[in-house]
Amino acid sequence: MVRARRLLLVETLLVLALSLGQSAWYSILRMVERLTRGTPLSGQTSSLNTSVTPDRPWLDLTYQLSDIAFGVVPALLAVLLMSRISPPRGGVRRRLGLISPGWGQDVGSGLVIATFIGVPGLGLYVVSKELGFNTTVQAAGLHGAWWVVPVLILSAIMNAVLEETVMVGYLVTRWRQLGWNTALVVVLSALIRGTYHLYQGWGGFVGNIVMGAVLGLIYVRRGRLLPLIVAHAAIDVVAFLGYTFLVGRIPWLS
Repeated sequence: MVRARRLLLVETLLVLALSLGQSAWYSILRMVERLTRGTPLSGQTSSLNTSVTPDRPWLDLTYQLSDIAFGVVPALLAVLLMSRISPPRGGVRRRLGLISPGWGQDVGSGLVIATFIGVPGLGLYVVSKELGFNTTVQAAGLHGAWWVVPVLILSAIMNAVLEETVMVGYLVTRWRQLGWNTALVVVLSALIRGTYHLYQGWGGFVGNIVMGAVLGLIYVRRGRLLPLIVAHAAIDVVAFLGYTFLVGRIPWLS
């Protein structure tokens, strides 16, 4: 039993090291670089969804789709490991709440969650940026090509599937299998989520900790992952497309 638990702990650490834990580490290094640059955070920018080869749109599209495809692999790996090694009682799909019925309600719940998280999150971003605690987040740097909108939507879905599957569905299940206290599991997951957003500044760090804690508690209570994925995807779609179409028209976006 002790050996099995040790293996599960090592498994979770390796999955994190291959995915969002690695992002958290590099985000810490990025924040150190920002703080030692000599420029206030409010005078710096964080760019998301940037173009790789803007002069060759067809190749840029290939890069973007490749990032999206490879981005969901850690989530698939986590689900595969859960199904093959110490599978939860009832199976992985049942544990993650991905079985029907309930999908329609999950989508509606996800949109409601997105509203209650997204609006205060936007307010926190604006306030923290004005106070000098956050960088200017350029949520989308793709412009001019016909594929920009569908790629941004796919990117939002990829982020949601990756983060909610690994940070909530996988870690909550595995760490509870280790016998850890549920509150500790939710807090640790939220802290890691905040850390891999630290590159944006202190506002992004705090905001994502709160978001992670809320989503973790919802999952623990309801046992369904899909509402969290829908909520996260909706928040990112609004952020990415909103920035694309409104940048230059709203002062605090630039």
